[in-house]
Amino acid sequence: MKIPDLPLGVTLQQKRGLLLGPAGWSAVAVAVAVITVLVPLLSLAVPPDSAFHLSDYWVTLAGKILCYAICALAMDLIWGYTGILSLGHGLFFALGGYGMGMYLMRQIGRDGNYQSDLPDFMVFLNWKALPWHWALSDSFIAQMLLIVLVPGALAFVFGWFAFRSRIKGVYFSIITQAMTFAAMLLFFRNETGFGGNNGFTDFKRLLDVPVATSGMRVLLFGISGLTLVGFFLMARAIVNSKYGRVLQAIRDAETRVMFSGYSPLAYKLSIWTLSAVMCAIAGALYVPQVGIINPSEMSPAASIEIAIWAAVGGRATLIGPIVGAFFVNGAKSWFTVAFPEFWLYFLGALFIAVTLFLPNGIVGLFRRVKERRS
Repeated sequence: MKIPDLPLGVTLQQKRGLLLGPAGWSAVAVAVAVITVLVPLLSLAVPPDSAFHLSDYWVTLAGKILCYAICALAMDLIWGYTGILSLGHGLFFALGGYGMGMYLMRQIGRDGNYQSDLPDFMVFLNWKALPWHWALSDSFIAQMLLIVLVPGALAFVFGWFAFRSRIKGVYFSIITQAMTFAAMLLFFRNETGFGGNNGFTDFKRLLDVPVATSGMRVLLFGISGLTLVGFFLMARAIVNSKYGRVLQAIRDAETRVMFSGYSPLAYKLSIWTLSAVMCAIAGALYVPQVGIINPSEMSPAASIEIAIWAAVGGRATLIGPIVGAFFVNGAKSWFTVAFPEFWLYFLGALFIAVTLFLPNGIVGLFRRVKERRS
């Protein structure tokens, strides 16, 4: 059974016994300080006319990319460490977003255009009452539970049938893409009660607090950043444990793992479900920051982009997909303004270049340079 390569100077026993080294914990401390202290100060305390002021636009953009980074980290757990390439994780991200969006739509109350207790799109479509699946949408706690339970249950059921049938490789990737495409077509229909092609928007409040204020934007950014840090530490603990070593063994030689007495089904199903839940939580944090959720988040292209972030940053590194999410989406924000007609060409060229010349991604390139210097 092939054992994945370890960073230079780190033994297998050290890798299993330590969550992070001194440098790693220092980096985590710096990241937490930036998220909880530096960004709030630059946004709220520094005057708007100062060169050091951080505008609401940049806070929202950074918060959005933090949510994307959580998705990339979730992709790394199943693709980089378990060898399962999903092209349907955009579905779980969107389901989490819709769960949060339902609560935010109920928070609008009678402040909508039609001054009705029903969301505006339901009044426009001549609905007389809320659908059954909106029954708990006015409860924040209930919706937060559903944000975890619904995508988790869907991932578990789908994974059970797929992994039990030993579907893997490109076939698994194709059916995950078919699943998210079918869900997108379903959510486009007005009669499903999810706003059709317009989705949910025009949010007013979150927990009775206005969402469009600078303070709320900074708060949502901070929650997104701390969630990413927490998921990173959790993922680090997973891949350094015996459970994580079995996942990597499944990636490298699943048949030999079975002959060694392990059941790949339980391992693949559990990490697949956990990865889906991580994406759903990211989607729930994403919606109040960008102010909209619609079926386009379920498009196959959205799921493919998640895989691109992981590949560009570097699979099986944990930090690599986070770097990839920031790099690709930062470039996207600049390219779509400077050269909007060429953005998709740039994205395709970037993915091809990484595949051909940087198979281990950006982080792999830095590690290779470091090893040569050593």
